[in-house]
Amino acid sequence: MNRVAPLACPACSGEMRVTELTCPHCATRVQGQFDIPALLRLNREQLQFVEVFLRCRGNIREVERDLKISYPTVRARLDQVIQSLGYPVQPTSDIPDSLDAVLDELDRGTPYEEAIKRVRGGDSL
Repeated sequence: MNRVAPLACPACSGEMRVTELTCPHCATRVQGQFDIPALLRLNREQLQFVEVFLRCRGNIREVERDLKISYPTVRARLDQVIQSLGYPVQPTSDIPDSLDAVLDELDRGTPYEEAIKRVRGGDSL
């Protein structure tokens, strides 16, 4: 039973609360209102990114190689995780968000020609 508990109510999308913990060995149950740690509120993709980031000891270049994504994409995903944890993200790059998005799309296989059009102000991806 390795299912992840839902964080949003399937009926109304409200925030779910943990109200019971059970020991699988002796069946002891503890009831109450328990907070969900911030890291567990990350979505599956963000949690996988955090695992890779920690395994690489925070070395962004190693994360880049491990996930086969560009440096700006690693930075963007790290910023998303930081924001999801409730911390402000300080701008660290001269690369505009729109260019980061184009680089991300290139990582995902968008043809080079389409990316060039977007950078030059043409069609969006």
